[in-house]
Amino acid sequence: MGDFMTAVLSFPALVFTFALVVVVMFWLCVLAGAVEHDAFEGDAGGDALGLGGVPVTVTVSLLVAFAWALSLAGGVVLDDAGLPDPAAAAAGTGVLLAAVAAAWTATRILVRPLGHLFPDEPGPSRRDFVGTTCIIRTGRVDAHFGQAEVTARDGATAIVQVRQDGTDVFEAGGTGLLYAYDEDGEFFWVAPFDAALDPGHPSA
Repeated sequence: MGDFMTAVLSFPALVFTFALVVVVMFWLCVLAGAVEHDAFEGDAGGDALGLGGVPVTVTVSLLVAFAWALSLAGGVVLDDAGLPDPAAAAAGTGVLLAAVAAAWTATRILVRPLGHLFPDEPGPSRRDFVGTTCIIRTGRVDAHFGQAEVTARDGATAIVQVRQDGTDVFEAGGTGLLYAYDEDGEFFWVAPFDAALDPGHPSA
């Protein structure tokens, strides 16, 4: 354990040791719910690093971890070689640069397949459904009860809570128009919808 700590706190691994501590603390905070995994995400995200749109926090974490491990391994090899101080310092700098280059390459290879897990566009918000039509899925809709099926932009469907403040009659399978969203109650206000009144309808 003593030899390991000596290697961790020696050049070149020392350069990345404290960065790795910060990375570990950050992900512990993420697991605890104190911060979001994309808390430091900019507009460009991972594309700014040329890493396929994966969040910066993920790519930097991997980069630091790889660089630390590689520099640690290289430092151990140099220590075993028993080089004199001037040569050891130069070799340590070389290991440091090689570790960064190798870590960058390894990170690029690893995160490229992960890009599809982090879509460029955020998922649909409930407010995105305001102004769209829905299919009523309950036998009645009133001020206290009602459900409907909506379709997102990606074609996925979801069941949402709907309410009305009038006496309109809704039937299961009928079409309604979501015209407002109530944040507190987490439901949509719905009104009857006649496809013939749709400006895009062929008969309109």
